[in-house]
Amino acid sequence: MPQNTDTSYEPVLSAEVRAALAGGLPVVALESTIIAHGLPRPRNLRVAVELEGIVRSAGAVPATIAVLDGQAHVGLEKDQLERVAGDPAVRKLGHRDLAPALALGASGATTVSATAFLAARAGLRFFATGGLGGVHREWADSQDESADLRLLARTGITVVCAGVKSILDVPATLQRLETLGVGILGYGTGHFPGFYLSSSGQPVDWTVHSPEEVVEVVRAKEALGGPEAALIVANPVPEQDQLDPSLHDRVLAEALDACRERGITGQGVTPFLLDQLMRRTEGASLEANLAAVRGNVRLAARIAAAAAVR
Repeated sequence: MPQNTDTSYEPVLSAEVRAALAGGLPVVALESTIIAHGLPRPRNLRVAVELEGIVRSAGAVPATIAVLDGQAHVGLEKDQLERVAGDPAVRKLGHRDLAPALALGASGATTVSATAFLAARAGLRFFATGGLGGVHREWADSQDESADLRLLARTGITVVCAGVKSILDVPATLQRLETLGVGILGYGTGHFPGFYLSSSGQPVDWTVHSPEEVVEVVRAKEALGGPEAALIVANPVPEQDQLDPSLHDRVLAEALDACRERGITGQGVTPFLLDQLMRRTEGASLEANLAAVRGNVRLAARIAAAAAVR
């Protein structure tokens, strides 16, 4: 693997993103893991282009983030987006993987933690994704917790998401976010979303109803100062687009039983459960995921646009 001879390691901004930031225009960060690892080819590239188009249609500039040949990029050109979507050698990079990837000249798609870090480093304030990682079920035995949580606890970015993945321990994740000082706003809902589901059944303390209200919370948070921490805008997937709740619960329960029977533990649990959900719902879970991502990207762009004009 070739080493990176550029020792600055600063993220490279695309011309479009650089011009937008210089002109005070709204910019929305997008992760690239969903492109490289979350969708089948060639649909992944079509979805990547679609998501960037949603951002633009709401009056903002998309900044898809990835690492290519040891260089972090905030905003991808057409050929770079195609490479992330088409190259099977593109790795999956969390925040902890960034230093070795940059130093060793690797290429990778960024997860929530890596995307949030690089976006904030580049001066972006808003980030849209599907669902966050969190505390895994049976945490007391595995001590398994997503790196997303600690990174968000020290990165002052606003993240629009559909909650955390429903295969996780949602109550424990919410408790952990509270402990870490990460704020949560329910967007038009009094309940925390369940990723594939409109509601996880868990309440949220604060509800907002417009992009402008989100911007006011962001401004108050920034004015208060104090420790850096993210603000989560929890935006539920529309009920008509959610995965059927009874189907979701049945498939998840059976998949968890299969995990125990097969001795699947640790990092193998999440991909197994997600694969089971996709296969046994005949792709309905993937469609619910995409519906959630589209809604989150659209809302993040509206929030970024509202922040830019105030």
